[in-house]
Amino acid sequence: MRISFSACKPAQAAPPLVNFPGSGGGLINMDQLIIPRRQRHKDKVVVVMGSTGTGKSRLSIDLATHFDAEIINSDKMQVYKGLNIVTNKVTDEECKGVPHHLLGFIDPEDDFTADDFVRHASLAAENITRRGRVPIIAGGSNSCIKALVNDDIEFRSKYELCFLWVDVSVPVLHSFVSRRVDRMVDTGLVEEAKEFFEPGGDYTRGIRRAIGVPEMDEFFRNEFYDDSERSKVLEEAINQIKVNTCKLACCQLGNILRLGEQLDRRMYRLNATEAFLRRGVEASEAWERLVVGPGSKIVGRFLHEGRIDYVSAFTTAPPMATTNAVAAAIR
Repeated sequence: MRISFSACKPAQAAPPLVNFPGSGGGLINMDQLIIPRRQRHKDKVVVVMGSTGTGKSRLSIDLATHFDAEIINSDKMQVYKGLNIVTNKVTDEECKGVPHHLLGFIDPEDDFTADDFVRHASLAAENITRRGRVPIIAGGSNSCIKALVNDDIEFRSKYELCFLWVDVSVPVLHSFVSRRVDRMVDTGLVEEAKEFFEPGGDYTRGIRRAIGVPEMDEFFRNEFYDDSERSKVLEEAINQIKVNTCKLACCQLGNILRLGEQLDRRMYRLNATEAFLRRGVEASEAWERLVVGPGSKIVGRFLHEGRIDYVSAFTTAPPMATTNAVAAAIR
C-alpha cells in the first residue's frame, strides 16, 4: 500500500484544557487543579528548643555535625552585634565549623521583632535548602519560633518540621545557671556590659534589654563609691542577673509547654537532667546517651524515612515540681 505523505494531516495543537463549573458560577481551568511541585514536596527543617542554659546550641551543633546541616539562630538577643559574653553567643571553637545564620548581624541600637525574625529566618532557610542542606533553627526566644512555625502560613506551606525540646529539671537548671553567671563574670561580663552603659540609658530597646546590662546600671553609675560599697553593689547586681536569668528560664519553659499544646504535642522532649548532675567524662557520656543519641535517631528518621512517630512526642511529662516552678515564676 502506497502512503502519500502529502495526504497526512499536520499535527494539531493540543486541545484546550477542559473547564469545570466553579462553586461561584465561574469556570475552573484544569491547570488550576494541578498541584505545583513546590506544594507536593516540602523541605525539612529541624527546630531545637529549650530554656536558657539547657544546651540547645550544643545539641544543634552536635546534630549539624551528624547531618549536612546549618544553624539558624532564634535567640533575639544573640542577633545583635556585641555583648558576646553577656548574651552567651557560641564561640568559633564551639561552632566546630558549622555555619551559623542570624548571629551578631543587627545593629545594637535597632529593635528586632518577631516579624523581623520571620523574614530573615525564612530567607536563611530557603538559602540553606537550595544548597541541599538542612536548616536547624535553635534558640530560646520562643516568641520568634512561634511566629515562624505556628503563625506564618507561608513557612508552614514550604517546610515539614521536626521539634526537639531539651529539658532540664528546674532546680538543677537554676543551680547550673548560677554557676554559669559566675563564669561569665570571670571571663569579662562586667567589662563588656560597661561598653553599653549610658547614664539614663534606655534599657527597653535594642541590645541593652539583654539580661546582664540593666542589672549593672547602679554599679556603673556609682563608680566613686569606696571599694567596700562597690563590692556590695556589684554582688547585688550579679545576684540579680542570676535571679532574672532563672525567671527567664521558667518563662521560656512555660512558653514551650504552651507551644507544644498548640502543635498537638508533636514535640520530642529530651531530658538532659542527668547530664547536668554529672561531671567530666560521665557528664559527656550522659549527654551522648540521653540527648545526642535519641535526638540523632529522631532526626535521622525524619530526614531519611520521611516519617515521625508522634506517639513518642512529649514523652515523660515534666515533673510536678517543674510545673509548679513555672507557675510560680509566671505569677
